[in-house]
Amino acid sequence: MIGFEFIAAIGLGSNGKSAPRHPCKTKHLTNLRQTYSDEALTLEPPVRLSLEQCLEFIDDDELLEVTPKALRMRKRVLEKIGRVKLDRQKAKAARLEE
Repeated sequence: MIGFEFIAAIGLGSNGKSAPRHPCKTKHLTNLRQTYSDEALTLEPPVRLSLEQCLEFIDDDELLEVTPKALRMRKRVLEKIGRVKLDRQKAKAARLEE
């Protein structure tokens, strides 16, 4: 896509936790019956949050990028593997403190 740069996005899952999302990947239809409901799929517009709302929303493992035109919330470590390793290190450190 010209003019757009996508990185691995994080969405809010139905259980209230962060879940990795990628807006450019298509839904695979292998081994499934095709239905016509997928053709009418529409995306919801993104929720625009103010600076205060963003600061209340982010977790400890997230950052807020502030530019003149946009506010972007992202994870401190972008790669999922890096986030898993960091979580393991934090859990190991917590066990050692006990």
